Amino acid sequence: MFEGKARSNEKAAHIQFFTALSRLAKGFKPKGILGRGIIRRMRSEKILLTGATGFIGKRLLYELDGRGYQVRCLVRPSETLTLPMPLNHTPEIVYGDLLDAGSLGGVFDDVDTAYYLVHSMGGRDIRQTLAFAEKDRVAARNFMQSADAAGLSRIIYLGGLGDVTDNLSHHLASRQEVGRILQSGRVKTTILRAAVIVGAGGAAFEIVRYLVERVPVMICPKWVYTKSQPIAIDDVLAYLAGCLENSATAGLSMDIGGPQILSYADLFRMYARVRGLKRIIFGVPFVSPRLSAYLVSLLTPVPSGIVLPLAEGLRNEAICRENRIRELVPIRLLTMEQAICNALAEEEQGPGKLLSQQSCFLPGDLA
Repeated sequence: MFEGKARSNEKAAHIQFFTALSRLAKGFKPKGILGRGIIRRMRSEKILLTGATGFIGKRLLYELDGRGYQVRCLVRPSETLTLPMPLNHTPEIVYGDLLDAGSLGGVFDDVDTAYYLVHSMGGRDIRQTLAFAEKDRVAARNFMQSADAAGLSRIIYLGGLGDVTDNLSHHLASRQEVGRILQSGRVKTTILRAAVIVGAGGAAFEIVRYLVERVPVMICPKWVYTKSQPIAIDDVLAYLAGCLENSATAGLSMDIGGPQILSYADLFRMYARVRGLKRIIFGVPFVSPRLSAYLVSLLTPVPSGIVLPLAEGLRNEAICRENRIRELVPIRLLTMEQAICNALAEEEQGPGKLLSQQSCFLPGDLA
């Protein structure tokens, strides 16, 4: 589903994730969601998962499976859902395209709750990415109408953190519009709004990893100093699954974030500390988001079409304005140091590969 991710790094991300699962099967207990899940008996509810081939969707598939849910994955006819590691319960695979309402017949049958984890950010270049808003609008409308017709109980949507009163980037404005379209239907829709999501294979983490590993002296555009509230992928999965299991979250819109408020520059420094690297970072005011997107794409595997909306999204601070989710779905949030360490331990290729979390320099080690 036109998932916003670095397609050139998709295969590597899959390898990274399933290697972590392999370690789990052999008794390795990583911090975070892979070590947190409890395998339960099959539940009666059937869950529809969109975006199952993506960075978040594939991980959520394993989380839901570990919790005992029957999962039906909606996959575009042009894509293949590869599962190198077995699940406890074989998911049902159905094919359809949210841009084509006629292809969705039967997709929502007997489904209780559906996850909406797709968006069209992620073109290989900037020109492709700038054309995403209308696709997002059409896909969300088709999804909402099909869910209404099938009589679903709930929709859970992961959107972007930002307020409609802000001067939002095109990308974040589109994510907000998708949420409004989904909530305009009869199905109760839960919206979780996140800023930067940190995990192996995710665009944000791969940008940080490759830049810090490869560039000893970093001359950065001013957007890297904008504050946000990043969150570990493990905690995002816990919130997504937790909302499913708490009916009090139905119909709510909630911000989700980690325990720290940081900028990308802070993440660069934090990554360097965790890796035991010395890096010099300073900012310059005259580098535009478009130029910086091209420069970042040259130094990392993340295409400029993905970097640009991330950079433009940092024109505003992305900080949680409310924390209701912490009461409704109480979890122990991972620090960014822990999130970076977990991600590095999952990596199978590229710079910064670590054998385990114990190889990281965490704050206690540096005291």
